[in-house]
Amino acid sequence: MSIGDFSRMTFLSVKALRHYHEVGLLPPAEIDPDTGYRRYGLSQVPTAQVIRRLRELDMSLDDVRAVIQAPDVGARNEAIAAHLRRMEGELEQTRATVESLRLLLDEHSPPPIAVEYRVSEAAEALAVRAQVAQAEMFDWLEAAFGELHRVVAGRAGPDAALFSSELLEEELGELVALVPVASAGKATGRVAPLQLPRVEYAVAVHAGSLESVDRTYAALGAVVAERAIGLQGPIRETYVVGAGDTPDEAAHRTEIGWPVFQTTA
Repeated sequence: MSIGDFSRMTFLSVKALRHYHEVGLLPPAEIDPDTGYRRYGLSQVPTAQVIRRLRELDMSLDDVRAVIQAPDVGARNEAIAAHLRRMEGELEQTRATVESLRLLLDEHSPPPIAVEYRVSEAAEALAVRAQVAQAEMFDWLEAAFGELHRVVAGRAGPDAALFSSELLEEELGELVALVPVASAGKATGRVAPLQLPRVEYAVAVHAGSLESVDRTYAALGAVVAERAIGLQGPIRETYVVGAGDTPDEAAHRTEIGWPVFQTTA
């Protein structure tokens, strides 16, 4: 049948069918050597319908190809299930973003927050550091902490991260993942010893998912602006209760340390 008839039968546009031919996903049954017209067979209709439904699920062409060309039913089902798991994760992310947006729309100023002033004394840690784009920082931290956990034998405190001013202000800058230790010991791979300096922080605790951590940053920044002198050093996040402790994000607790020079009692 002609490409037009095949398009009407499968609800795939002619443009889409041409593209799927070009990328090798759904080549026509034959091509007229004189005119170049594409012709399709009835046996290709189910494959085209599967492709359309998978694309409606926002599956990439590579993943669609993996489903179509799977060697058996088990491999095909696993490819589909993997995509559905990604969709479920994206749905949870969207729900969290919507909830955060609703809270922001209901607020006219940063919410009040409890702030503690604390001196963090000099200490040793093992760390992984790199120049990271802001959009990639949480994925990078997950991988970096994985490396650290494989190396660290005895820790002296919870995981923490240092966010440089450039990273937060310019969307690209240094990010440090660290684990406090009693003795830094030897480096291995990207993991290296780090000497943490003595720093005075204004500290607030963020409860729950990091999706809404910007609200806590805003509230803490407002307090610092009113009661202290904010310093240029990196902001420290300490994951007191994190994903490694419980999968329940509602139970997560993150201390945010804003470096300051305190000016009031």
